[in-house]
Order: sequence, then C-alpha cells, then structure tokens
Amino acid sequence: MIGTVVNAGCIILGSVVGSLLKKGLGSKYQDALYTAMGISAAALGISTFCGNIAKSTFPVLFIISLALGGLTGTAMDLDGRTKRLIARYGGDNLAGGLISACLLFCVGTFSIVGPILSATKGDNTFLYTNATLDLVTSMVFAATYGIGIIVSAAILFCWQGMFYLIGRFASGPMVMESGLIEEIAITGGLLIVASGLGLLKIKDCKTLNYLPALLVPVIWFLAKRLFF
Repeated sequence: MIGTVVNAGCIILGSVVGSLLKKGLGSKYQDALYTAMGISAAALGISTFCGNIAKSTFPVLFIISLALGGLTGTAMDLDGRTKRLIARYGGDNLAGGLISACLLFCVGTFSIVGPILSATKGDNTFLYTNATLDLVTSMVFAATYGIGIIVSAAILFCWQGMFYLIGRFASGPMVMESGLIEEIAITGGLLIVASGLGLLKIKDCKTLNYLPALLVPVIWFLAKRLFF
C-alpha cells in the first residue's frame, strides 16, 4: 500500500500548496484556470477513450454502461445530492472542481493497474508515476477551487485500496488480462469529457449520475466468467 499512500500524500501536498497560491490570484486569473482545467479534462478524457477503445472486445459495452448507469444515477439523484452536500461546505465552484479532480485522479490505467501490480508483484512504479502527475494536477486544481480539493486524496485512497485488495485476495493477473480495465477506462474517459464540458460551462451533463456506469463492466465480466 506504500505506493497508494505516497499517491494520496502527493494530492494532499499539492492541494495545500495550490490553495496557498490561490490567495494571490485575481478573479480573471482564476477564470483562466477554470477554462484551463475544463480544456485539460476534456482532452484527457478523449485521450483515455481513444487509447482504450481499440483494445475493447466489446465495443458497445460503454454505450450500455452509460445508459444503464445514467438511469440508475438519475433515479438516485447522485449528482444533485453530492453537489448540494459539497456546496453547503465549499460553494458551487468546488463541487464541479472536486468531481473533475476525482475522476482525473481515479479513472486511469495508473490508478487501476498500479495498485494491482503493487499487490501482486510489489512494483510501485505506476503509482509513483501517478503520484507525480497528481501532485501537479492537484496543485492547479486547488489554486483554482481551493483547499477542498484535498478531499480527493481520501477518495483516491479508497479507490486504489479496493484494487489493491482485489490484487491481494483475487487473481490480480487475471483481472488485468481480462480486458476489464480497458472497459472501465473507456467509460471513465467519457465521464471525464463530460466533466470537462461542465467546467467549460458548455453543458452540465450531471456527470455523477453516470458514475454507476463504471460498475456495469465489472458486472458484465463477472457474469461472463460465471455463465459463459
């Protein structure tokens, strides 16, 4: 778990440093950072999607995932409830920024494969690389949205911890070879794009309502293994 601890620690450090920088930024510079974060999120989401869709053996699974996930999340009002909770303590801007930060930190090959490699082979290379990237990203996010971004460190720790436990107690190599990671990344990439559109004020996609879509590939692969 040392790699995950380092990754979460880098987000905490970046959030603290970024929040200190925020105090010296005028409103027009903060607006420029909002736009930069929106463009970056959209670009990274597209890159994640395009980098994994060619590897998919079920190229329509992400469509089914988004449809089922969106219906489930909308019924539960995940986006509205989460944003209202965050806005109560940190304001409306923080809600959008925190959602985008969590998606960027958690939905990616490094954050999924890294903990599994750490658990099965003791290799923390992916996690240390991810920690470096997240240090810089959290710094910019916190400079834009404030110290509240630090909450994403706890979310990342739980997310990576889940995959670490999968690697320890399930069959880590089988998880990586099954194609599950690619399917999660494809759907996650589109959620990051949706988050970027929200930051740019182009379209509020209510991204969190689609979060259950990340579970659909997991259910599909479990069903495939059990029944096919």
